[in-house]
Amino acid sequence: MARRTTSSSTGSSPGPRNRTPQPLPRRRRTFGDWVKAFGAFVALVVLLVGVPGALATQIGWPLPSGKPTLDWLQQEITVNTFINVLTVIVWFAWAQFTACVLVEVKAALSGVGLPNRVPGAGPSQLLARQLVAALLLVGATAASFTPGLSQLGQNLEGNQRGSVAVAQQTPGGLFGQQQEQAASNAAAAIAEQAANAASHTVSGGTAKEADTKYYRIQPPEGRHHDSLWEVAQRHLGDGRRYKEIYQLNKDRTQPDGSKLSEASLIRPGWILEMPGDAHGGELVEMPDEAPKVSEELQQQIHDYARTGDHQQGANHQQGTGDRDTAHIHVPQQRPSGEQRGGDQQHPQQAGSEESGSGFSFGLPEALVGAPLLAAGLLGALGRRRRQALWQSALGAVGGRRGMEPPVPTGSAADAQDALLVGADPEGVRLLDLSLRGLAAALAAESRPLPTVYAAWLSGNGDLHLQLAQPAGKPPAPWQLGQDQTFWMLARTDAERYENVDTAAPYPGLVSLGTMDDSRLLLNLESVPGIVSLSGSARDRAGVFASVAAELATNGWSDRMTITLVGFGQDLTPLAPNRLRHLDDVEALVETMEAETRQRRGALGAAGHDSVLTGRTGPAQHTRWAPHLVLLAAEPSAEDAVKLAELASDASRLGIGYLVGTESGDLPGAAWEMEITSGGKLLAPLLGLELDAQLLPVAQQQAIVELFAEADPERSPEGPTTTPPFLVDISEQGRPAVYARLVGPYEIIGLETPDGERSPLMHEALALLLLHREGVHPRVLSSALWPRGVTEDVRDALVERLRGWLGSDPDGTPRLGTDATGRLTLAKSVVSDLDVLRSLYHEATQGKGVNSRAVRGRLLTDALVLVRGPLLADRPQGRYGWLTHEIIDAQLPLLVADIGLALSAFHLEKVRAEKAIEALTAALGSAPGDERLWNELLRATHATGDTDRLKRLAADLVARSGARGVPPRTEALLDELLPAWRSGVAAVG
Repeated sequence: MARRTTSSSTGSSPGPRNRTPQPLPRRRRTFGDWVKAFGAFVALVVLLVGVPGALATQIGWPLPSGKPTLDWLQQEITVNTFINVLTVIVWFAWAQFTACVLVEVKAALSGVGLPNRVPGAGPSQLLARQLVAALLLVGATAASFTPGLSQLGQNLEGNQRGSVAVAQQTPGGLFGQQQEQAASNAAAAIAEQAANAASHTVSGGTAKEADTKYYRIQPPEGRHHDSLWEVAQRHLGDGRRYKEIYQLNKDRTQPDGSKLSEASLIRPGWILEMPGDAHGGELVEMPDEAPKVSEELQQQIHDYARTGDHQQGANHQQGTGDRDTAHIHVPQQRPSGEQRGGDQQHPQQAGSEESGSGFSFGLPEALVGAPLLAAGLLGALGRRRRQALWQSALGAVGGRRGMEPPVPTGSAADAQDALLVGADPEGVRLLDLSLRGLAAALAAESRPLPTVYAAWLSGNGDLHLQLAQPAGKPPAPWQLGQDQTFWMLARTDAERYENVDTAAPYPGLVSLGTMDDSRLLLNLESVPGIVSLSGSARDRAGVFASVAAELATNGWSDRMTITLVGFGQDLTPLAPNRLRHLDDVEALVETMEAETRQRRGALGAAGHDSVLTGRTGPAQHTRWAPHLVLLAAEPSAEDAVKLAELASDASRLGIGYLVGTESGDLPGAAWEMEITSGGKLLAPLLGLELDAQLLPVAQQQAIVELFAEADPERSPEGPTTTPPFLVDISEQGRPAVYARLVGPYEIIGLETPDGERSPLMHEALALLLLHREGVHPRVLSSALWPRGVTEDVRDALVERLRGWLGSDPDGTPRLGTDATGRLTLAKSVVSDLDVLRSLYHEATQGKGVNSRAVRGRLLTDALVLVRGPLLADRPQGRYGWLTHEIIDAQLPLLVADIGLALSAFHLEKVRAEKAIEALTAALGSAPGDERLWNELLRATHATGDTDRLKRLAADLVARSGARGVPPRTEALLDELLPAWRSGVAAVG
């Protein structure tokens, strides 16, 4: 049975398929064909007969005539030895080539299409194929054998796929311009092969429809839903042949009324037409000759067969229409094996099994499944907490020092854990580097930034930019994607990018959702008009909150203004410098009318046609930041018309509008989207059906609570200074397990685990020690295995860690689980950081308050514990989770507070040298703390040594560099050393 394939006159898209292959008119053989055939004949004679004849007559038998002996090793190596070795190699090559010729001749004469590969004979078999094809070009069988001699020298694997429809059409066109020529050649080969197959059929030369095979998708049983890759793997023996099944079934109506699209999963009950060589027990022939098939299925298959391809031509015409229209298309992705050195794992199968299992441990999946949003929120939360720490340390709030951020509880703790699990800071970093690198490369070539409608982040990490219109060849390492309106950057190329000093080119990109394993980011500021969002108010609120939160905290933008109307007043703490809230639409219209006029005038004065050209100019860092308007409530008819007028020129001005609507009919809406109650984001005119990225009300409130708790001005009483975990610092409180984290990592009280698991267990213990409140199991796994891990591997590590830590004398395991399911350490497991905090707390708020001697001893003991930075010797590539922590800010502040307290203790008794010694020790761990330098100036001044004070001032000025001495330090120097400026110059 001949496999039915597609053909096209252009080679760029599949055309209609006939039920029965029809013979094509044979072209007349030209004189050139005969010349090629004669040349191939001569070449074959020379290679098959001439080579062995020459070897036999000129060289003779190259191998030794006797048995091998040890004397051979002592013989002199002569020229004849080399000639004999080369002769043996040539004989082997000739034998391999002869086998290739025989295989190719048999395949050509039998009409079976492409033969099996001869092992290890890639180039030889390709040469044999071309020579045999040229020889048979004047005969009837050559048409099915080769696309022509022009392909000589191309990749063998590409030629072997000639019988498959390579020119796969997607909503966005072909993936990669480099495939166009191959697609055209494949289409020609397919047409010729169909003609050859038709010439070999009997009974009038037609194939019976009964040869067609069908497969009905079965419901999932203990696994994920079926995919084309898995069907091809089971029934065709190669998952990469899923494209053939797609070509046979695309755009044909299924029994449930839906259709197969390039990026959709297949559903139970669907019927798939299969290639002729498909095999397996679940396949059926045409039901006329399959009595075991139910009548219902017979009718469905008959109906499905009749849908054939009568719509293919129309669909193709629609898909290749005006490219200037604002449509979003799904980029065709390469299987991961084509990118990762032979790994043939399908994109739908890549990633963590845990993340795809749906096992949530009670964490909000809306945050776990939003990696870019989670990374932005986590980074902003860390910055807010650091800011609060520094404000507290500098006495800006209530004069309190050493603020300890409150430990989140309840829904806020779950939200924080979800952020830690879901965040992909590396993905954000690569996206930012890629976009800025593209802008810098275009600026170097004096090319403007192209208008980008959307970006797709694939599961493989590739970045696809969809342009509004073709913009030529992208700068390296970017490549053309599936057509001229797609620019693609592979993740491996993005990882080689370095930081560049250029403005963010597309700060308006924001995640809307995912389609299969690809995430869509819409560029709101480039939309030629309003983007409308319909659906229930509750569902729309989730979309608007997600968009606002990601825009406010994303890492691929510099400056922007986000105006919220009708929602989000409580979201402003996420980014007070970006987010602003307006009460009503009238205020919005008034504001945007003024800004639109201002931007038009500024663009005209600067000589720019759009903000994109302005972002690559000399003032790129200070001008043309986007202004994005998020209007959740539907405007009145009059206001809607005004907004439509303003939005008509918005994309040129860097202004974007996302407007909610109840009716779904909004004037001036360029793109219309709908959010369903099931969490689907639909845009039929754009061809999109996404799993929407949402921030539901409950998670929104939890996120806001996290930011509010980090605000130092939240409580009039000031932040708490009590550590979350205090240890018994007396002799009776000696711990069973003691870990030294401040400096090189050491563990006392435990045997070092054997094998390669030791570093992983040490890292897990360090994470638990830094979070005495408990660590969620998914947080632990995402910290240790950022790229994903299965549940059984994670659980095995937890059990090994529990066994390593052991139990207390009363039998209680030192690694336990609290009521929320979080992993916690027993009080008998202590770190030097716990002791450091406890000593300082006891010295300043405990027994040391009423006893000067106790205070001095506790502060001295605390400073002795400081041996360097946190985990000073941690191996490269591990402990990446520390980037999410604020311990890097907490520890220097704590050490500085201890040094300041001990300095004050010594200065009370006028022991200036002791104070200087304590401050110098603290500066070793907190060299940038201005308070330590100021106290060191005072202590040095107390010694009465003016020259020493001048040298310290000169050192401080040198450390300050181009930024200059801080204002407070400058004022202090004016007080202690009025002539310090001239004195510093003299010392320098």
